[in-house]
Amino acid sequence: MNILLLGAGGREHALAWKMSQSHHCDALFIAPGNAGTSQFGTNLPIGVTDFEAIKQACIEYKIDMLVVGPEEPLVRGVYDFFEKDTALQQIIVVGPSAKAAQLEGSKAFSKKFMQRHHIPTAAYAEFTADNFEEGKAYIAKHSLPVVLKADGLAAGKGVVIATTHTEALQTFEEMILHKQFGDASSKVVIEEFLKGIEVSVFVLTNGSDYQIIGHAKDYKRIGEGDTGLNTGGMGCVSPVPFMDDAFMRKVEERIIAPTVRGLEQEELIYHGFIFFGLMNVNEEPFVIEYNCRMGDPETEVVMPRLQTDLVALFAAMDNGTLADANIAYDERYCATVMAVSGGYPGDYQKNKIIQGLEHAGASKDVIVFHAGTQQNENNVLTNGGRVLAVTAYGNNIADAVDKSKNKLKEISFEGMYFRRDIGFEFGDSE
Repeated sequence: MNILLLGAGGREHALAWKMSQSHHCDALFIAPGNAGTSQFGTNLPIGVTDFEAIKQACIEYKIDMLVVGPEEPLVRGVYDFFEKDTALQQIIVVGPSAKAAQLEGSKAFSKKFMQRHHIPTAAYAEFTADNFEEGKAYIAKHSLPVVLKADGLAAGKGVVIATTHTEALQTFEEMILHKQFGDASSKVVIEEFLKGIEVSVFVLTNGSDYQIIGHAKDYKRIGEGDTGLNTGGMGCVSPVPFMDDAFMRKVEERIIAPTVRGLEQEELIYHGFIFFGLMNVNEEPFVIEYNCRMGDPETEVVMPRLQTDLVALFAAMDNGTLADANIAYDERYCATVMAVSGGYPGDYQKNKIIQGLEHAGASKDVIVFHAGTQQNENNVLTNGGRVLAVTAYGNNIADAVDKSKNKLKEISFEGMYFRRDIGFEFGDSE
């Protein structure tokens, strides 16, 4: 079949790499893609929310399946756009409806959904400009630290963990009164802080059946030792040592199964990935957030470990046989280390020439996924804050991370930075 993949990051390069291995994939197109995705298909200069241009590409290239990488087109209703258009209705769309995508698109929606279906999560309250003073009083009495979340999409930057009441009140004011994130922070969710270790679990579902396709732990802080500003993710490891059978059983019974049942009961159309952002609190799982797509850089370790044909899983999702699919994993550990532009996550420059990529595919144990790159004649240039995700297989986490770092020593661009301590708390876990 002919497949169109939406997106331009490391997640999309990893999905393109994985889907291109399927014998079900006849032709792959990526919109807009990056310098790395062009190795596996044809990049199309189309924005991910330009639905009319996406429609024309689907007709021109006889697309059979649309795979949606980022969240914005899902929240804006790309599934619904295809479902309502007679020229597009026969195309399989991997992604939820706009209403179901509110699990990510609105923190308040997702918290209420979890309450209705008795899914463990942090206690919370929500506020707008209309009850701003009540919000201030709520914060003043709240235990510390306290978590403030912009309700809508804020490009991964709408969450603040405040350690003082002054910081919390200033953040609250910035979000609501000064519209720090525009409409996304017109409503703010205030949550209790859960102390534990974060982990993400990834599921493919048709809204009634599901398959777990992997899990991972990412590292969001810019600085080593998990210090400094939050980023989109500086690295990732999988499998996570504490994700044993007993903990995974709790996750499935208390969180995954009730979530999918809830989607079905509420008649929310969901044909795609669910990203469960979890916190392990003394061996008990709690949901921090849902995302309606795969994570980045989690995809860069989940896809290399997944041995099942991804396109076949998408087809099974569509034709009702997902429950019968067999999920197989590579038993090795996987780690990815993200090389970022100087100044990220603040201001940074683009269009820096990347050196050393000519040997990037030379090792069977290391894969270089492009996150923010573009091709310019004979050079690959930086085109984002997060530039490259270097993924490696290893016998343990430390081994995989070392292989990633060794590959990064062969690559350079002006201002390049990466964390050298990804997976630090796990040592050489077997």
